Amino acid sequence: MFRKNMGIDLGTSSVLIYIRGKGIVLREPSVVAIDKKTLKIIKIGFEAQEMIGKTPKNLIAVRPMRDGVISDYDCTEKMLRYFIRKANGNSIFQPNAVICVPSRINEVEERAVRQAATNAGVRNLELIEEPMAAALGTGLDISRPRGIMVVDIGGGTTDIAVVSLNDVVVSESVKCAGDEFDKAIVKYVRKEHGIVIGERAAEEIKIKIGCVSPRPERLTMTVSGRSMSTGLPKEFTISSEQVLSVLQDSVKIITDAVHDVLSKTPPDLIADISTDGIILTGGGSMLYGFDKVISAKIGIPVYIADDPVSCVVKGAGQAVEYIDNLSETKINSPKRKLWN
Repeated sequence: MFRKNMGIDLGTSSVLIYIRGKGIVLREPSVVAIDKKTLKIIKIGFEAQEMIGKTPKNLIAVRPMRDGVISDYDCTEKMLRYFIRKANGNSIFQPNAVICVPSRINEVEERAVRQAATNAGVRNLELIEEPMAAALGTGLDISRPRGIMVVDIGGGTTDIAVVSLNDVVVSESVKCAGDEFDKAIVKYVRKEHGIVIGERAAEEIKIKIGCVSPRPERLTMTVSGRSMSTGLPKEFTISSEQVLSVLQDSVKIITDAVHDVLSKTPPDLIADISTDGIILTGGGSMLYGFDKVISAKIGIPVYIADDPVSCVVKGAGQAVEYIDNLSETKINSPKRKLWN
């Protein structure tokens, strides 16, 4: 077969593409650099990310995805086209694709994804909810009559779902994830130190010393930013305990959402989840202590998946194996389950 089948994780922070038979072939930031005068796209992906916070007046680096959905349609379409062509190589055939979307996506948001995919060169399209894809990507058997709970902490959203018999039983999506963690750190540094830092510096703090549960040993990090009083460069030191305190409000939003989903889950499935535990996926799950803090709140064992960042696109990659049975599915047809 000449036409490639792709699984695409179209995320707020990054785009990952899986091709059947090859695995993950693309993993790049969801960033676009634009000339403000001509509105022409200058760079996409890694090259555009390097420009964040460092562009001259005539350029701007933007993230066209926000909170897991399209916020800048034109940029998203062009970014997706660029990534699909890069992944598709020299093939002249339009690929089929399964694209991951947040739980509770509305009709307008879904239509935007479908139209962007059409214009980006996708022939046949199916959508799959991110926690369903994440469950598949962990290698769990979602076809069994047994409750599986997945919490996918991404860049723009945290998606929570209970899955059984190839379908989502209960789900929730909250706009609190990695990007909100970064914003909280930026806000704290501005308020407590009178220093302005960019989102990349905040992300580096989060990755290197961030935690949502106390670490066994105190970590510190020295960072440089711009003094609000003098406008000059200024260094400051931030500790893991400070980051822990800063992230508590965000953690509460996520743990409350997990609790809410469990409260709506049928009792028999709750029993399964209590035995098997909750699976964490997504880049946010790698923040130290997330498994511990959710387990302490809910009273159920919590486990971090192997390679949590790739679970969603791996799941989409498994879903794309079914797409041969959907050969004439029109891209703008109503959304339907892939798992009949």
